[in-house]
Amino acid sequence: MSEEPFLRPVVWVGSSRKDMSKKGYETGSRNVFKDLGLRDADEHFVKAHLVFKIDTLMKERGLKQVEAADLFGIRQPDVSKMLRGEFRQFSVERLLRFLVALDQDVEIVVKPHRDGNNAAALHVS
Repeated sequence: MSEEPFLRPVVWVGSSRKDMSKKGYETGSRNVFKDLGLRDADEHFVKAHLVFKIDTLMKERGLKQVEAADLFGIRQPDVSKMLRGEFRQFSVERLLRFLVALDQDVEIVVKPHRDGNNAAALHVS
């Protein structure tokens, strides 16, 4: 994921097109869940990255949802929900186990925070 700020369109309800032309975007953080004000935004962000990696690996291998479900020990409808962004039912640990089932090494690194401009954060790479 890029370190650049995320730019997202802004829509003002009840505004005229003329007013909208002044500024059609606002600079967001790298975490859209935080920008939306969701509770547990960092956890959602990490889960989204892990699910993205799972989806990418499934596509690279031509793995069908039924096959992935068997590999993960879950039902196919749950794989479908997860890939559509409904992943609240899965813990970060469980998503990491899915990556291991896809023959990925998972490494967790804890290190001192050194960037004085930004707060310490969770990252998936």
